[in-house]
Amino acid sequence: MKILLVSPCTGLPWKTPAAFMIPQLGLHILAGLTPPQHEVKIVEEEVDHLNLDEPCDLVGISCMTANAPRAYHLAHEFQRRGRKVVLGGVHPSILPEEAAPHADAVVVGEAEGVWNEVLADASSGVLRRRYHCPDTDLGTYIPMRKGSFARRNLFNILPAMTTRGCPYNCDFCCVSHLFGNRIRHVPVANVVRFIQETGAKKYLFLDDNIIGDPRYARELFAGIKPLGIKWVGQASVSFCRDRELMKLAAASGCGGLFFGVESVSPAQLRKMRKSLKDIALVEDAIQRVRDVGIFFHASLIFGFDEDTKAVFPETLEFLNRNRIGTATFNVLTPYPGTKVYEQFRREDRLLTGDWRYYDHTTVVFRPTNMSPYELQEGKTWVKREFSKLSSILRRLPANLAHPFIHVAMNLAIRTNAAQEYRELPRQKAEIFDPAPSCTLPSLAGERD
Repeated sequence: MKILLVSPCTGLPWKTPAAFMIPQLGLHILAGLTPPQHEVKIVEEEVDHLNLDEPCDLVGISCMTANAPRAYHLAHEFQRRGRKVVLGGVHPSILPEEAAPHADAVVVGEAEGVWNEVLADASSGVLRRRYHCPDTDLGTYIPMRKGSFARRNLFNILPAMTTRGCPYNCDFCCVSHLFGNRIRHVPVANVVRFIQETGAKKYLFLDDNIIGDPRYARELFAGIKPLGIKWVGQASVSFCRDRELMKLAAASGCGGLFFGVESVSPAQLRKMRKSLKDIALVEDAIQRVRDVGIFFHASLIFGFDEDTKAVFPETLEFLNRNRIGTATFNVLTPYPGTKVYEQFRREDRLLTGDWRYYDHTTVVFRPTNMSPYELQEGKTWVKREFSKLSSILRRLPANLAHPFIHVAMNLAIRTNAAQEYRELPRQKAEIFDPAPSCTLPSLAGERD
């Protein structure tokens, strides 16, 4: 068979700059699982041109919530051309009943345990409506196909994965729903083999918390240290309590970590399932990370019920005071599969059922202490102020261990902030004034 694997864009007016796009590891894993007698082509629509008339027998489309409408549109277009379509990824896994009418089959959860079965059924013309392997074994090594990851981004970074699952079950996150609340591991030997075979020198570990299991993290850092790579990843702020683990990470090539600070509000920190609930402890953690030579990237979320409009200048002051190198600015997004989605749905606070706007950038609910537009505008204001050239230069001396990352990422944030500012009038007209009517699915009874 000829197999086309697609990651759709969202269909919004702009795309992620190609220089900063990280290849979709999931599509390459599927390609690696595919027996060699099948021909596989991967198209990431954010950076590639998608030909709807591409000669193929089977189309696999992987999507998240924001690009689900685009995925459904593409699925119908391929079906209209006589192709069999399989939908998978986060959104179809959370809402398989919604996804089912748009495809010949839906893969729920991780595809590794069912992909060969999907291919066998497609070859014989008897695709089932749903495939689900509830407990995927991560111990089997999956070699990448020749030519995988041929395209490089600005930093020449390749994706890698060492664990899945998260025990924290945060109200605004669906990771534990999707991957379980038990951390599962890829054998360190397999991680080492993946790095050796792909041959890159820079990697992004996609794990939600690479130090979620400190014992495994120590083994991993020891295993990859001789490879001489540089890597970045995501970690909880609790990582900073273990100086030895921080030093091991740095020695293994860790150049930067993405930390979910989420909020600088003391009340919100106490509510969240975070190990550091005092802002002074968070500030101490930032300095500890910097002291071992690891770049600190903060992720912030605006729109919690405790947030007032004061959160915007308070957050900006916190970032500047602690000389944070770079940051991601999100609005609270009630993704399907999360507790906050069901809460807002019960309280009739959701503004739209158009999944395109569920992108962690656009406000899709009514906040408690401000209007939706004030939340949208406030988040954009912080992002613009943070990425002013004067602010970038003022924070540079504290981040001279990684000057290129600091400057390049901040300039990307600056460009994106300008785009978001230009989008405010359209968002106000389409979402906030007035909010379109919507029909929102409940997740009750849909969880496997």
